[in-house]
Amino acid sequence: MDSQATKPMLTVQRVGEDLLRVGLTGEWIAKAGLPGTDSVEKVFTSGPQPVKAMEFQTKDLGRWNSGLVAFVFKCFELCQQHHAEFRAQTLPAGVSALLQLSQAVPEKKDAVRGDEKSPFFERLGLTVIRLSQGATAMVTFVGESVVSLGKLLRRTAQFRWSDTFLVMQECGPKALGIVALINFLIGLILAFVGAVQLQQFGAAIYTADLVAIATVREMGCIMTGIIMCGRTGAAFAAQLGTMKVNQEIEAFRTFGFSPFEFLVVPRMLALILMMPVLVLFANLISIFGGFVVSTWMLHITPMLYINRTIQSVTLTSFLLGVVKGTYFGVVVALTGCLRGIQCGTNAAAVGLATTSAVVSGITAAVVGLTMTLRSSKQD
Repeated sequence: MDSQATKPMLTVQRVGEDLLRVGLTGEWIAKAGLPGTDSVEKVFTSGPQPVKAMEFQTKDLGRWNSGLVAFVFKCFELCQQHHAEFRAQTLPAGVSALLQLSQAVPEKKDAVRGDEKSPFFERLGLTVIRLSQGATAMVTFVGESVVSLGKLLRRTAQFRWSDTFLVMQECGPKALGIVALINFLIGLILAFVGAVQLQQFGAAIYTADLVAIATVREMGCIMTGIIMCGRTGAAFAAQLGTMKVNQEIEAFRTFGFSPFEFLVVPRMLALILMMPVLVLFANLISIFGGFVVSTWMLHITPMLYINRTIQSVTLTSFLLGVVKGTYFGVVVALTGCLRGIQCGTNAAAVGLATTSAVVSGITAAVVGLTMTLRSSKQD
């Protein structure tokens, strides 16, 4: 008898011509094998008059869980399909609250789905707007950088040299390994390709000139810039982006600290100071790579290779490479910190900011290198 009393039961009956009353008795527990809505739907589709309202009788209803909620939601959907009134006054308070919560934010009918493409000119206009906003943000960021560096020179910036030294260690000595590896391979490649071609004209000795000039003027600084963009620029974006997600940047503002002076300036100053050193190191490693190929493959004596290298490298070429390296350092710091500051407030936004920092930094570095090609050619 107890099992019969607690067994979930469903009764469906019409009251008058347009009212449907659904009786719920027993314990509506999901694991007990609950009745379906077939009988309710049958009443909707049969009868001389359409159902205009549905109500529930829950006087003998016992315990319930999500099984009852699912049943009520299906009844609610049936009422919507047949344009009938759904009366939830007699339902348990928890079920009524869940039903109201589900209807609190209805779906927008004019929402654009992912598989629907907007018109071409609309997408073009949005792209132009995004580009203009990005350019404005970059110019504003550069202006704030100049102002902050001016405050640093006047000793009025909220700045700690200990932070700068820490960043210098991260982007300087700890980056020597990857810089040495890549530039050594670049020197090997330049020397090997040049040797294959120059040997045909009996001018293999000029391999030293080729490696030295190409490395000092262009390859050393550009490869170091790309390496630092992928290594340090991405790290800057990830660090500041994570701070943005954790609301640490807002905490700086709350306590009266300038996030730009406290976080961006040390990173920018560290790269400005370390990039010339890294470029010089990259030049030496790349020239050593050419030295290995020349002495091993072309049988050029070490002293002859060194003398040709010293004669081919001019002060102008050396300074041009160092200046380019410093420019790349500024670009890497700006793009990395900018994307980090612009990061959203979720974990996925940190990855997007990191990717954007690398792409923006490499693009700006290549554009800057292209702009200097004419001056390099004239020299």
